[in-house]
Amino acid sequence: MEYVPRERVNILTAVLSVVSLAIVFAAAGGRIPQSTVPTAPEWILESIPLLNALISVTAIGTITVGWRAIRRGNVGRHRVAMVTSFLLFAAFLTFYLYRLVATGGPQPFPGPETIKQFVYYPVLAIHIFLAIVCVPLVYYALLLAGAYPIDELYRTNHARVGRVAASLWLISFSLGIVVYVLLHVVY
Repeated sequence: MEYVPRERVNILTAVLSVVSLAIVFAAAGGRIPQSTVPTAPEWILESIPLLNALISVTAIGTITVGWRAIRRGNVGRHRVAMVTSFLLFAAFLTFYLYRLVATGGPQPFPGPETIKQFVYYPVLAIHIFLAIVCVPLVYYALLLAGAYPIDELYRTNHARVGRVAASLWLISFSLGIVVYVLLHVVY
């Protein structure tokens, strides 16, 4: 069943990627006023990082299940796992952006300067870079899956792009958990 017109996959990928990344950069750069989101009690804002870490662990699991399912030829399970992974990512991003806007921007690293410079910043930079790269790849793979019936999907770049997207997604989610541990558990 075709959910996305085939000729629109590239343009939809580009538009969704630009809009998504613009919202993230605007929130991270403090360009979205706090008044645009509802006020939440402090305990909710403090719970979001742990919630997002749990979402990340779950997404690592669903991406892995989806990857293994397709390698075994189970297209239905692959589809469910990868759509679930995308929905988890969307939930993660919603909570992350809400907290970012509600608190006025990213929080400073509370640990020692040496750890900040040689551990935290490199891990954070790689995490952010991979997350940025993943956005168009994930959109493209999902849109291709929505534009072609399963028996025609093998003639597209879905599998090749999907492998790259899933690999980078796994690394990005894993590094996001490391960032969480450094910000909220260790320091």
